[in-house]
Amino acid sequence: MRLIAPALKPAGAAAPRRLLACALAAIGCFGSAAAGARAQVLLPPGGGVFTGLSGGSYSSFSSQIGKHPAVDGVFVTWGRSFASAFGQARANHARLMLHISTAQGYGAPEQITPLGIARGQGDGYLLSLSQAIAQSGEPVYIRLLPEMNQANNAYCAFNNDGSSRGPSHSPASFRAAWRRSVLILRGGSVAAIDSRLHTLGLPPVRGAQASTLPLSPVSFLWVPQTAGSPDTQANSPGAYYPGDAYVDWVGTDFYSLYPNFSGLQRFYAEYPRKPFVFGEWALWNGDDPGWVTQLFSFIASHPRVHMALYNQGEREDGPFRLSRYPSSRREIKQLIASPRFLAYTPEWQAR
Repeated sequence: MRLIAPALKPAGAAAPRRLLACALAAIGCFGSAAAGARAQVLLPPGGGVFTGLSGGSYSSFSSQIGKHPAVDGVFVTWGRSFASAFGQARANHARLMLHISTAQGYGAPEQITPLGIARGQGDGYLLSLSQAIAQSGEPVYIRLLPEMNQANNAYCAFNNDGSSRGPSHSPASFRAAWRRSVLILRGGSVAAIDSRLHTLGLPPVRGAQASTLPLSPVSFLWVPQTAGSPDTQANSPGAYYPGDAYVDWVGTDFYSLYPNFSGLQRFYAEYPRKPFVFGEWALWNGDDPGWVTQLFSFIASHPRVHMALYNQGEREDGPFRLSRYPSSRREIKQLIASPRFLAYTPEWQAR
């Protein structure tokens, strides 16, 4: 969620620096058949849970909850500069997560359609991002086109009334756009990527200046709502799933205003082979420490949950700011003190 929308949203200090290669050796990764490149799952060590923050001041949030967030989530828009995101995460001593949308918020102009991405019209952006990740020398999480089954997002296949937005936004176009993005950003031989794209019925990479794209540690997070808005079978999460080979993490967003824990449980159970992430979680419209306790109990009892990013939002007076919820803030501080919740990723622990 980048901006608030009226539609109902279902439940959905530093050690001496070592060589980055040593730090990356501690990062978990699994293999993938996609384009011959390795899928970097980038799991936390020891079955832990990476804490995270999107929006707001890192120092203020750390003092509020008593723990430094390990992952820095930054919302970026397709086709627009992402350079500051890398510097921000580095300044915050955190691993970067890019929340990539095709519009700057609900109702904002769409920069590219899913079909446009699938056909290669956005390859320049993907190639630039690939180079930026490689130049950073650090692992990156990519939360690509999140909440794709939420009609307020430009890349959703359906309008709020259930009507289709046509072939340019169909679930099939979304799946193709996702697969193309993953193949390019995972990198490897351009010829091998082109071969895989051909198998998928997609055109070759446009504008590549080298025969090999960077093999950077990137991990892809597929994060729909647990139920669609509109809540139809055609707009269900599974309609947008691009396949196991193209997804490293599965997850959802979860807010206290919509405490659908039964829906959360059903969704968690549907993808048993993938680590689970809360791409966004936050208090909303009421101080509710009971909800906090229930959410942390869910995390404790579901061992595939390995990351959770609190969404402070970009506005100082926004509805998710913990300053609004003193009782919940105290509960979070107590529960997140558990050693399972990790304050730093391995590459930052090694510095």
